[in-house]
Amino acid sequence: MLDYPALQAVSLVVRTGSFDKAAQALNVTPSAVSQRVKQLEERLGTVLIIRGQPCIATERGEWLCRHMEQVGLLEGELMTRLPALAEPGQPQQRVTLRVAANADSLGTWFLGAVAAFTNRSPHLLDIAVDDQEHTADWLRQGRVLAAVTALDKPIQGCRVIPLGSLRYLATASPVFMARHFTDGVTLPALAQAPSLVFNQKDRLQSQWMELAFGESPSHPVHWVPSTQGFVESCLLGIGWSANPELLVREHLDAGRLCELMPGRVLDTPLFWQVNRVAADRLADLTRAVVETARRLLLSPRV
Repeated sequence: MLDYPALQAVSLVVRTGSFDKAAQALNVTPSAVSQRVKQLEERLGTVLIIRGQPCIATERGEWLCRHMEQVGLLEGELMTRLPALAEPGQPQQRVTLRVAANADSLGTWFLGAVAAFTNRSPHLLDIAVDDQEHTADWLRQGRVLAAVTALDKPIQGCRVIPLGSLRYLATASPVFMARHFTDGVTLPALAQAPSLVFNQKDRLQSQWMELAFGESPSHPVHWVPSTQGFVESCLLGIGWSANPELLVREHLDAGRLCELMPGRVLDTPLFWQVNRVAADRLADLTRAVVETARRLLLSPRV
């Protein structure tokens, strides 16, 4: 039999980041939480939580946390159908669902889907952020129940739904254009002009240069780990970058930004992949994600 009090303790320590906060949520002492976690680790013969500030789950700890999410979904559905099962005077535990999305989706359209979902659901969301080329790894590792990803083929155990494409435009300020592209946007000029890069996984600027010129030259970069920071950095003339059209269209129309090469757009198809076991219970979230994406993104190819 599974020790659900111990599993709940593991889940809450990971969710809150500390044994003290988990104890407060469970209305027990921190030592009681520690004992539950320790006994479960000894039973399984593996470490589930890496103690620190904050505490984080190991890979096996992540699997247990995802299991508890699904248990919470099932219990919530059961309580809705059989409310007499609930303990009198005890508030119903709210389930936290962990999903993944890329930063540009989070900065443009995904929060609209989150708002539509949370307005009609008691569930909470824990949104992990990674590059759209890598959010699929979170699903493969069992770290999330669903993800916005660039992968169109279903991950094992998942359903996939096309969402549409997020369009990117290569943009820079007029001052930056005048300083670095006096003779036009050419490969030699791009090799000298600083671009903006989100992190080591970000290939958007390289992809845009490959689309425009067939190759991506080595060039200086500024590291800016923020979607909105990309736009601000472009406006301030720090560098050029491929920005979502949803974020820069107003600046382009006002002349505060310029396209490096008008008409050279980079469309990135996005997909919603959801764990099949949890798919029916995540139907409201999936509906909100698909409806919002279909309204704001370019129509998906069918």
